[in-house]
Amino acid sequence: MSGYHLCQVRKAEHPYYIESISTNIYTIEELCFYLQQNIYLVDSSIMNEELCSWVGEELGLKKLCRKLTERLEEARHGSMAGFLLPIFKEIGYLSPEEHRQVQEQISGIEIQPADLRRKIKADYLMKYGMYGNAIREYCRILKDRNPGNLGIQFYASVLDSMAAGYGHLFLFEEAADCLWQSYGIVKSAQTLNRYLSVLPLFLDKEAYRARLQEISVTRAQIDRIETKNAKYIREEVPKLLKAWDAEKFLEQQKKEYCKSACS
Repeated sequence: MSGYHLCQVRKAEHPYYIESISTNIYTIEELCFYLQQNIYLVDSSIMNEELCSWVGEELGLKKLCRKLTERLEEARHGSMAGFLLPIFKEIGYLSPEEHRQVQEQISGIEIQPADLRRKIKADYLMKYGMYGNAIREYCRILKDRNPGNLGIQFYASVLDSMAAGYGHLFLFEEAADCLWQSYGIVKSAQTLNRYLSVLPLFLDKEAYRARLQEISVTRAQIDRIETKNAKYIREEVPKLLKAWDAEKFLEQQKKEYCKSACS
């Protein structure tokens, strides 16, 4: 951002809702900030008729509204710059250097394989704590995968990230399934260790031991994993529980569930 921006246009009476991160915005400055910080999250929840109308009706920026509407079709076909840059330009939000950086980012995004763009978008959603939305993006990647473009290692990394999303939602069996699929693609010791660490979180002792025997885990591996798990539970879990806002978490997941159920 090229310095401090005073609010140069009116504040919307009715906010624009950014679906991907469940956030309301009220001013063009807030829209610019979101776009600059989250360029990989820009999708049809931003580049649509609703945003164009909101800019014109709620912010009173009729000229910008017309310009965005005219460029909406090309934005839908992958040309983001013509739609996004006029928003920044409207209030001189970016310095010349920032403008160049954003242009370079957009140009880079436009030539990236679709699956890579989706992966980066999903990773951003994970950072926002939007685990359900992130998992849905990872699922789309795996459903439409084309190993010839990015290689099988890429899709193994998608499964690893998806497992992390499920873990945040305490869906440990689903997390373990993702990790086992990933390990089946790329025989990574790190992935196997993560898989073994998750098993006790949803299996009873008998089922846990049976699974270890089934996949031929050595006694040394078991001891190493169990020692690591015990240390994590002793040292890290209390910190996480202290910092965890349960009410906020449950409210967020409820919103995501309702959106998913209605879509």
